[in-house]
Amino acid sequence: MTNSTAPATRLDVHRIREAFPFTEEQVHGKPVAYLDSAATAQRPQSVLDAVSHSALRENANVHRGVHLLSQKATAAYEGARRKIQQFINAERVSEIVFLRGTTEAVNLVANSYGRTNIGAGDEIVISHMEHHSNIVPWQMLCREVGATLRVVPITDAGELDMDAYASMLNGRTKMVAMVHVSNALGTINPAKEIVELAHARGIPVLLDGAQATPHMTVDVQDLDCDFYAFSGHKMCGPTGIGALYGKQPLLEAMPPWQGGGEMILSVSFDETVYNEVPAKFEAGTPAIADAVGLGAAIDYLQSIGLDAIAAYEAELLAYGTEALSSVPGLRLIGTAASKAGVLSFVMDGIHPHDIGTIIDQEGVAIRTGHHCAQPVMERFGVPATARASFAFYNTREEIDRLVTGLHRVREVLG
Repeated sequence: MTNSTAPATRLDVHRIREAFPFTEEQVHGKPVAYLDSAATAQRPQSVLDAVSHSALRENANVHRGVHLLSQKATAAYEGARRKIQQFINAERVSEIVFLRGTTEAVNLVANSYGRTNIGAGDEIVISHMEHHSNIVPWQMLCREVGATLRVVPITDAGELDMDAYASMLNGRTKMVAMVHVSNALGTINPAKEIVELAHARGIPVLLDGAQATPHMTVDVQDLDCDFYAFSGHKMCGPTGIGALYGKQPLLEAMPPWQGGGEMILSVSFDETVYNEVPAKFEAGTPAIADAVGLGAAIDYLQSIGLDAIAAYEAELLAYGTEALSSVPGLRLIGTAASKAGVLSFVMDGIHPHDIGTIIDQEGVAIRTGHHCAQPVMERFGVPATARASFAFYNTREEIDRLVTGLHRVREVLG
């Protein structure tokens, strides 16, 4: 999967910003420059309206009622599922499982597929750039069943060592779980090659797509991955909603992870018959309005165009990389040749938390800390980084304000 090189002039950022209410906010008396979309993206008015309409006008439980409100809620909820199917080009709508987000999706695969197919002496391959959500569930599984977690190293530029990856795959490897785009470094991994190398040995692959789906076209059939996980709030949707894509035969063979309502066909005290996929994995009343909001977010992103988004954000990244490199004593962490709009950095003698605090006083919102990727920080020998992350609603002027703020940091803390 490669970033688009389509001309960014196709995107009118000033018109786009009018669709986002947050652009009218002020922080410490200054217009907010929100450069933290890798943590949570802002939502356009159309998404807020869709969630509100669902709650106000179609507030009923799904799948269970014959009355009109329930039918409307069900149609909107299942309509959102179909939008996700089309958005990532899944073959079947039944291959889309609604969950709270990427974290829960990885946990589902680890607990259902993992417990069924991975045992003592087996190996699970991940990378050194994973988010904690794609480390901890596999660690827990390994400890429970006696499997081994193997970690693919990354280079000084923050790129996956593909030769090391290929050498790790063997007859004991039962799962590869890899991030598509790194939240801490911005690295875009060669996802298709990762899958091809694993499949050549019959190994299934899960891709963490939380940072990919907001910024580039994702085609799960082209990638041929077995599982793909992502979160709504990274892509202009609500929090607490996301999805897992899984190939139909795999999902059908996997046991349920949670028990309760909706995931059953029949229940008696002697036996329970489970529902078909995806309902088998969706126990309990779902986040109905938030799923509708995620569908609206997909509508919005597609109305702009993922190619135009990718091209514009690539321009922002290039501009920001050059601008931040001019700040004395600043060092970028993660300089991969293929990157999404993330700039992680440190400044000599200044803790990232202090950078973030002073920048905030200038009305600029960035993230500081380990970004739920502590092994990445360890790899680069830093306790934390400051991270500016860009979305298609950001501007060069906001990057200029960040740079001005960083010079202010140097003046204050020297």
